[in-house]
Amino acid sequence: MPLPPWKRAVIKVGSNLIAPDGGALSTRYLLGIARFIADARADGRELVLVSSGAVAAGRAALGIAPGQRGDVVARQALAAVGQVRMMEAWSKLLDCPCAQVLLTHADIGHRRRFVNAKNTLRELLALGALPVVNENDSVAIDELKLGDNDNLAAHVAVLVEADLLLILSDVDGLFDADPRHLATAQLIERVVNIDASIHALAGGVGSSQGTGGMRTKIEAAEKAARRGIATVIANGRKAEVLASLARGQNPGTLFCAMATAVSAKAHWLKHALPAQGTVIVDAGAARALRERGASLLPPGVIDVRGHFRAGDAVDMVAIDSGGERHVARGISQYDASELLRIRGHTSQQIAALLGYVGSAVVVHRDDLVLL
Repeated sequence: MPLPPWKRAVIKVGSNLIAPDGGALSTRYLLGIARFIADARADGRELVLVSSGAVAAGRAALGIAPGQRGDVVARQALAAVGQVRMMEAWSKLLDCPCAQVLLTHADIGHRRRFVNAKNTLRELLALGALPVVNENDSVAIDELKLGDNDNLAAHVAVLVEADLLLILSDVDGLFDADPRHLATAQLIERVVNIDASIHALAGGVGSSQGTGGMRTKIEAAEKAARRGIATVIANGRKAEVLASLARGQNPGTLFCAMATAVSAKAHWLKHALPAQGTVIVDAGAARALRERGASLLPPGVIDVRGHFRAGDAVDMVAIDSGGERHVARGISQYDASELLRIRGHTSQQIAALLGYVGSAVVVHRDDLVLL
């Protein structure tokens, strides 16, 4: 099966390829991947590398066995040691200008930082450098972490407007059953629609070195698909897989891009921006949001949950006989405390209630996405 045509790709390489069997950094599998990247660049294609392995490299450098010193602070220190060694390894293998780019959730979730990261990556590509991206594990705390490099790779693919996302690991792709337990499990070569049945096929966490598994790979493929980017999950340990990729063939599971991609801003709102609170809306407001593409107005607000500030993202939720239904996510024009004071009132009453003239809308239709 041929790959979709691509000029720019993001290639994610998992810890199990960089530090196989929980050991030190190894070129066992990286040589073939580096050759693929070099050949693609020689053909005039652009690549961004998302590389795991910093913590594993740090463990090996300091002689700390997997399973030891697993607390957050220790892992941050190990990442700081290992990141240098990982960049050194890639620079030697690729023999081209490599640029280290470290990101956290704050860089993705904050609109200005999102745009800055996008501009930096695009400029690096224009200069002919190879961006090597990793999560900034040495400083990121739990609430700022993206969590896994599969989803980070999807965010990067959106940032650089890639044509293709390649996720290389130690698995052949997505199977219709767990091949570790069922010998007759069949590889699924093509997924057109990522629905609940596809998510149900995901197993647990992957290797002991990594933080992901098939679940996070499917999540990443779904994020990319919604932005019009195809994803391939393939086995980076096999030379024939890399040869197939070089020939433009799909050697694993191809997740097709959605025919109608969402806008960059809508994708950012839905997948990159965490909600800081919840706004309960009435049935009329929910219908207006869903059916008419309307803004959320104060009369449609019933209640507010959480403590958020103007400019934060909030989820808009309707409550009916079937329970709570998430309707949309968007940027609030008001603090939670202010919204509690103006809920249910008309826009003309805002000045009297707050003592100043505020926005006529709670969430503008240009700043929301349906869920």
